[in-house]
Amino acid sequence: MDENCLNDCANSMYLFPLIGSFIGLLAGLIGWAVSFFLPSLLVGAIVLGFLLLITGLHHMDGLLDFGDGVMAHGSAERKIEIMHDQLTGAGGLTLGMMTLLTTAICIGGIKQPCIIPSLIVAEASAKLAMVVGAWAGRPVHKGMSSAFSAAMHGRHGNLRLLIAFLIAFAVALPLLWLAGFIALAVSVLASFILVLIAHRNFNGITGDVLGATNELARMTSLIAMVAMLR
Repeated sequence: MDENCLNDCANSMYLFPLIGSFIGLLAGLIGWAVSFFLPSLLVGAIVLGFLLLITGLHHMDGLLDFGDGVMAHGSAERKIEIMHDQLTGAGGLTLGMMTLLTTAICIGGIKQPCIIPSLIVAEASAKLAMVVGAWAGRPVHKGMSSAFSAAMHGRHGNLRLLIAFLIAFAVALPLLWLAGFIALAVSVLASFILVLIAHRNFNGITGDVLGATNELARMTSLIAMVAMLR
């Protein structure tokens, strides 16, 4: 990605929850439409496939690398080296499979009238978690994550974080009220936990960590909504 384009994207990171809401709307419409003639598990798989494809599998690649890095033995430098290689190990495969299966099952478990609002809230939650991760984390090296962290740690970082929260809650509360609030809260908690894990294993965050945050925060928010909407 061009450096100027990357910096512009990073400076507009507070809009991530709004972009996620639009992606969730598209996914929700697809899920709602196919739910009329397909069983729930297939609905979950199709919707998840759409979510992965629309992001170019970029975040899923980060999740796989994150799983490999966390499960590797050795120094932080060695773990980061493993994250950056072209191979996917048992840690990445296991984390990826569990995340994909859980997410698809959760989407399939949402009742038809709630599919659209639930997916809007889930994607807003996932993107808010990325904003929180960039704000709370310390970049390991200069790269994609450092641009986002710099934007969220700079003079306007706290304001950008506040705007992202306001957007996310303005989307989630009217749609699902308490369930939406819980979904956002759980995703933010997941983001802080992932930052702690990343700092412990890698001495900071990387682009892969932010990608993993998106996938895992979506999953945790969906779990929370399935529990709340039963």
